[in-house]
Amino acid sequence: MSENNNKQIRDIIIPIEGMTCAACSRAVEKAIEKLDGVSEVSVNLATNKAKVQYDPDRIRLSQIKESIDKAGYKALDIESEKQGDTDRERRDRELKTMWTKFIVSLIFAVPLFYISMGHMIGLPIPAIIDPEHHPMSFALVQFLLTLPIIAAGNRFYTVGFSTLFRGSPNMDSLVAIGTSSALIYSIYAMFMIGEGHSEYAMQLYFESAGIIITLVMLGKTLEEVAKGKTSEAIKKLMGLTPKEATVIDEEGREVIIPVTDVEVGDVILVRPGERIPVDGKVIDGYTTIDESMLTGESIPVDKGIGDIVVGGSINKTGTIKFKTTQVGSDTVLAQIIQMVEDAQGSKAPIARMADVISGYFVPAVVIVAIVAAVLWAISGKPIGFVLKVFISVLVIACPCALGLATPTAIMVGTGRGAEHGILIKSGTALETAHVIDTVVLDKTGTITKGEPEFKEIVAYDEIDEDELLKIVASAEYSSEHPLGQAIVKEAQDRGYDLYNAQGFEAIPGHGIKVIIDDREVLVGNAKLMDMYNISVDKGQGDIERLANKGETPMYIAIDSSLAGVISVADVLKPNSKRAIDVLHRSGIRVIMITGDNEATARAIGDQVGIPKEDILAEVLPPDKAENIKMLQDKGLKVAMVGDGINDAPALVQANVGMAIASGTDIAMESADIVLMGNDLMDVYTAIELSDKTIVNIKQNLFWAFAYNTIGIPIAAGVLYIFGGPLLNPMIAAAAMALSSVSVVTNALRLRSFKPSYK
Repeated sequence: MSENNNKQIRDIIIPIEGMTCAACSRAVEKAIEKLDGVSEVSVNLATNKAKVQYDPDRIRLSQIKESIDKAGYKALDIESEKQGDTDRERRDRELKTMWTKFIVSLIFAVPLFYISMGHMIGLPIPAIIDPEHHPMSFALVQFLLTLPIIAAGNRFYTVGFSTLFRGSPNMDSLVAIGTSSALIYSIYAMFMIGEGHSEYAMQLYFESAGIIITLVMLGKTLEEVAKGKTSEAIKKLMGLTPKEATVIDEEGREVIIPVTDVEVGDVILVRPGERIPVDGKVIDGYTTIDESMLTGESIPVDKGIGDIVVGGSINKTGTIKFKTTQVGSDTVLAQIIQMVEDAQGSKAPIARMADVISGYFVPAVVIVAIVAAVLWAISGKPIGFVLKVFISVLVIACPCALGLATPTAIMVGTGRGAEHGILIKSGTALETAHVIDTVVLDKTGTITKGEPEFKEIVAYDEIDEDELLKIVASAEYSSEHPLGQAIVKEAQDRGYDLYNAQGFEAIPGHGIKVIIDDREVLVGNAKLMDMYNISVDKGQGDIERLANKGETPMYIAIDSSLAGVISVADVLKPNSKRAIDVLHRSGIRVIMITGDNEATARAIGDQVGIPKEDILAEVLPPDKAENIKMLQDKGLKVAMVGDGINDAPALVQANVGMAIASGTDIAMESADIVLMGNDLMDVYTAIELSDKTIVNIKQNLFWAFAYNTIGIPIAAGVLYIFGGPLLNPMIAAAAMALSSVSVVTNALRLRSFKPSYK
């Protein structure tokens, strides 16, 4: 696929019906990935969806869906903007059907179990079906009670045998083979009873088939309920958007319309207590807004004219009007939901092991069951004993637990992260974050607020400070750099009329050059002065003094002569020092990277507790990624935290890139994790959440493997060899059902995750 233009590649998500275990998801993956034109495919058992990347010039979507159908499963319509609601409705319908079928099977399974087993422990049964005197009636009643159970669980047979004949057997195949064996032998026993062999009444296994199907149906239903709870975070996010919005029309009237009809540029009115329907910019009014759904921070944020409001947040105190800037899938909330859904549908590298094993698991179990049955038959055991071993081995094996171990934990982990304002964009990012041992922090906008303030100006020779500030502000007026804007703001606050600057030129990593009244004005660092061969000797003392105070000093040169220095200081974010302390205490090295000079960087480092050996100063924007690579070359696992466009290459280079959400869209696009709360404490929260999730996944995988490693030999009769009991197939079915439920339930424990520092 490398020769294809990236613009040709299309990503789609296809909901799939009929998958029940890891063998199913692996079979679908294999069916899709062998198609020419498909570059990547990931099938998630927990969400029942396939994420496919393909080239539409080489293969059609209909062909991909056809391959899914041929594999024995059903490809549903690909996801659209409203698919979330449709998806939930479909799952609710499926769950209701599953409960109904289970209840039907239970109604018949209870009397079936009583009749078949009751007489063995002395319970009374009607004389007309007494096995000793009326063996045919005894067999016929059990047969008739089993039929509705088989009908309720018919999908085990339709799907199980279908996938078996296609060469990709799954859990349904194991249940179908095991229960069919019990049914066929029991029907044979009925025939022998009819021929006068009444002793066959004690060799009926209708109850094994009926009870196994009922228990497996219960397990799958409970599993589906638990899987539904793993996406609670998505449901909460989807429920945040109001259904209606109050729009001010051209005549000034208030008109209530569906939020789906709101257009960009509409003026929206929101009263206290109402939710903001879409994204926009305040044009009238003042209020406080609860943005906890985005940031995880419960303290309301003040909003006035010119401020941005986000759809889904709650207006607390005042009435405001705002002009719509984003609607539909472009809103912040819609993008958050998309990010979380993408992450929940992705696979972590740790899941690959379970995928590979599941591809061989079911065939291996069938072989083990056959071998065990043959060996016991050769040893002289009766057919009833052999049949019990065969059925037990098939039924106790559980590829479901293997398939659910990773995706359920990732779904809950990413959902819980979203509730804390941490958007984890993939399963890979979630898994990688827990091994991070070094965090590299950009200074401006990450450790600091990124809102610098003017501090001091020193003028040399004949020019006075007011005139020099006026010249520098005029030079910086066309600059978009925060340091320059701080100087312009100071001059405007003092009421200066600025000069007309011409020929503005920004020199990345150095400073700016402009022409004012035919004079060449340079404002920047020592590198800029060196570039133009300007001596800075007389300003060296002031530069060091200002830098040692934690301010960012800049040289000012007019017509190739140093005219003065000016300083601007950025303010630390409230939690920066605390966050760095928490990271240090957890054994994580923290490095600050900045374009500032050494002295300024060290002053900031001193304030937040970063030692001088962990400060990378005077780093040009293009060199940030190279510095990250140098750390990685030393064997360090590096997370880069930044907010600017110039941080994007470093975010991509790092093992995990974390973007501050108040930063640029490019930074957030490049990052693996987005910190919506703009709080460095969330860096540690993300790492800790990753650690808890990976521990949970390992627990799930351990129990899934341990269950099968222990359960299959027991079912094969190993304990019986040493004088122990032979496993009853019904107990095997119950154990199999509980294994899947236990794995999902364990994953749900992550819903209670809270950062340890809170």
